[in-house]
This record gives sequence, structure tokens and C-alpha cells, in this order.
Amino acid sequence: MGAARFLRGLSSLLDPRNLTVIVNTGDDETFFGLHVSPDVDTVIYTLAGVVNALPGWGIRGDRFTSLTTLARFYDETWFRLGDQDLATHIFRTDALHRGQTLTAVTAAIARAYGVRATILPMCDAPVRTVVEVAERGSLPFQRYLVHGGGRGRVTGIRFRGARAARPVPAALRALRQATNVIIPPSNPLVSIGPILALPSMRAVLTARRARIAAVSPIIAGAPVKGPLHHMLTGLGHEVSPVGVARLYRNLADLFVIDQRDAALAPRIAALGLRPVVTDTLMTNAAASRRLAATVLSELRQ
Repeated sequence: MGAARFLRGLSSLLDPRNLTVIVNTGDDETFFGLHVSPDVDTVIYTLAGVVNALPGWGIRGDRFTSLTTLARFYDETWFRLGDQDLATHIFRTDALHRGQTLTAVTAAIARAYGVRATILPMCDAPVRTVVEVAERGSLPFQRYLVHGGGRGRVTGIRFRGARAARPVPAALRALRQATNVIIPPSNPLVSIGPILALPSMRAVLTARRARIAAVSPIIAGAPVKGPLHHMLTGLGHEVSPVGVARLYRNLADLFVIDQRDAALAPRIAALGLRPVVTDTLMTNAAASRRLAATVLSELRQ
């Protein structure tokens, strides 16, 4: 997950009291009656230093004994929930049933893992990402990505419930008061898109455009991970940093691209974005830190 890796570096440079992370919840789903928030949990596990680094999700060293047993009772166990990970989902679901908001529950989980940065779900109301796939119809995001492997031609993406939802007030307040705003190298369509689809969110960002940086998740014509290239192609966008930059042209002032895409800098500048060329491939913690430091330095100019 590009956002989590970037945050790993960013958090090492900042006082955690000055870091607020607004996280997509359009990927949330219910499994075995439990409310699972994959993006929220990945951010928390990463900042806590316990994430399973190889897949980029779940808890390092976790086992799947419970999931194996659940297969006795359920036909589908394709969404891999580890034993320790299940404890998080049980706690979240129980707290929600007791009337707590997703914001409050997320804060409690972050505290339990020793994360001092502020982690905010984008909203407390349910929003679900639905992917339209040719010859397969409408698929909930996790069924498209995890169960289906992100295969098939994407013809549309919807965020069910987004119009009725409202951003978490603390998220809007954080954006208005922030010194800098960084859109990490996440999928702009299904990781950032649900956040921007919420009422007021885009307007708040647009109002403070000159202090916003975005990092391209595309390097040399392909995403580092995930089916973003299939989504961009299916929806008629260019599979390149330029294609992503067009999606952010009315939001960001600064757009960070990898050195392998340096030749595209003039095209990005023509969109009204200031291109920054650097090494954006985060292969380890040091690389994440260098990229975050570069973005912060450019924002301060």
C-alpha cells in the first residue's frame, strides 16, 4: 500500500502530534459479521511497526487458525483475516454495536497499538466502493480486488452512500488548519476517490490548493502494486503520471513523479502543476523517509 509506506517515512520526520491521516473507508466490508476496515488497519499497523511488510497488510507473524476453522462453517474464506487481526475487527464491531462512532473506535485502536498520530476515517457513515466490470457486473470492491484479483475491464466506479455521508468534522478541521497536505501515492480512483466524493471535501482542498502535494502511484507506465492501470485504461485515462496528474490538476500545486518519468515533467507543468522529479520507489524504510523528506522540502519552498 503506497500510502502506508509513505506514511512510514513521513512519521519518522514529524512530531506525531502534528500528523493527521484521513483514511478511505470505501473499502470497508463485513466478513463473518465483523466490520473490517482494511485501509484504516493497514495505516495503524504500519505506523505501529507491526504490519506484515511482504503483502503490505495484516500483522507480521500472524497465523490463520481461526480462518481455517471458520471454513468449516462458511463457504467463502477468501479474505485472509489472521488471528490477531480478527481481534481488531471483533473490538471494532463490538464498539460500533455499543453506539460508538467509527472515528472513536479508530482512535481507540490506534491508542491500543501505541500510534500517536491522529488517524481519522473519512466519515462515520457507511460508504462502499462498487466496481463495474465488463461481463461481470457490479462488484463490491473487496470481491473485485481480493477475490477476483483485480481482473476484468473496469467500466465504472461508484461510491455508494457518499452523497448522504458527511466527512468527519475533525478531518475538515485538520485540512483547513494544516500547514501542508500530502496526497500519497495511492490509487486516485478507489483510495483517494471515495474521500474526494464526500460533500465539502473537494471544496475544502481546492480552497487551499497552493499547499498541497500529490505523489504519483505510476512509475514507468505501471503501478507499483494493484490494478490501477486496468482501471485507468477502462475509464479512458492515460496510464502514466500525466493521467494521474489530470485527476489532481484542480487540487494540488505540486506533483511528484519518479526519475524514470522525468521526460513527462513538461506535460505535467502544462497542466498547471509544479513537477518534482525524484526517486519515488519505496523499497525500504530509508527510501520512504527520503521521499517524504523531499516532498516536505518542496512544499516549504
